[in-house]
Amino acid sequence: MDQKLLYDVLRAEIQDRKIPLSLGKTCPMKCTFCYEQDHSYRKTFNTPRTTQDHWQFILNEIQKCPSGKNEAWIFGGNEYMEWTETFLHPRAMDWLEEFLDNTDKKIVIFTTGCLPHEKINRLAERYSGRIHMELSVNTLSRYRKQLMPIGPSIKQVLKILDGPVVTTANFYSFGPSTMSEDAKTISKINPRCHLWMGCLTPLKYIDEKTTALMRQGKKFLPDEAKKIYDDCLPNISMIHTESDITTFLNRNKILKSFDACELKKKDTVVMAGNVYRILTMFRQNRARFLYVPNDTLGGDSDCSTLLTFKDIAKRITNQTQVYLPKVIMENTSNEERDIAGVSFDEFKSWFPRCRFKVLYKINSKQSNRKLYEKGYLKNYVEDYLYNPLSKQFETVPLPN
Repeated sequence: MDQKLLYDVLRAEIQDRKIPLSLGKTCPMKCTFCYEQDHSYRKTFNTPRTTQDHWQFILNEIQKCPSGKNEAWIFGGNEYMEWTETFLHPRAMDWLEEFLDNTDKKIVIFTTGCLPHEKINRLAERYSGRIHMELSVNTLSRYRKQLMPIGPSIKQVLKILDGPVVTTANFYSFGPSTMSEDAKTISKINPRCHLWMGCLTPLKYIDEKTTALMRQGKKFLPDEAKKIYDDCLPNISMIHTESDITTFLNRNKILKSFDACELKKKDTVVMAGNVYRILTMFRQNRARFLYVPNDTLGGDSDCSTLLTFKDIAKRITNQTQVYLPKVIMENTSNEERDIAGVSFDEFKSWFPRCRFKVLYKINSKQSNRKLYEKGYLKNYVEDYLYNPLSKQFETVPLPN
């Protein structure tokens, strides 16, 4: 890879507050559920394995950046490079410690647990309040080997959980006695960490066997959630992975935001399926709802945030004016680009006879805030599972 291009990519990642380490190859973990199996929807760069010289450049650039009060740097996730299990790099722990030694910045770690538990726990104690680990437990059930054929052992994951470093444990429903049993096990070991639960959504490139398992998890999610609800665990418990649940629980805010846009009956506004269902239920005939499927990601994906301009282009016919939620074009680099990297200006050039207006009030800041406010397991059980309106919501048909 050209050195100038490499350092440009590293700078771009750093600008997004990411610590861009690379294994120099596709992630060897080969987890069957991984959403990063296919990068065809967005451009990534094949960066070489991070060397000491690369690391010194990265650290020097990061040290130039001012430290925001509530800002945290990402260790284990990239925007322009492929996602990998960063801690498979033999120098990852050394460089993590060097980052903490030489900066005053906070850090968020995304990992499946491929790191020495003694050392990471010592660092968490030494740099109290600066390390936040989101541990992808995924599952401790009988399905773990199928989903993570070469992932860290359950024993290793439990050792990491039994320490001060893990602030969030992510795991999912895959059938009866999966998510609920994992919740009890994790809570017994670490009653302080947040439990972040739900289902994994099969995308179009996920294999059939894993897709079937994910859908089975969705089917059993209500029962699994009720069991955890009844157990009254001390951990803060969240349901954060299902766009239909999130949309329904936030229906009042969605309606309030929609009303604030003051759209007229003949105005056309873009949305994905779950928002379409809410507005059809409560605001029918207030505007023309242009339902757009998540064709780029495919599978069971149905979320406005993940729509691409290519998805929208497939649904535009003879419209002369279309309203677009801001959330579709909020690239992490503060550019008006969709998740595939296509710019808003490029998209507009495809339809010279159509005028596009942006609904700035429908943005990611608002959606993320409401996600956390309403994403509690308690809300899911009490206001979704026990709410008759949710059954009506689920049966609203989507246009062809």
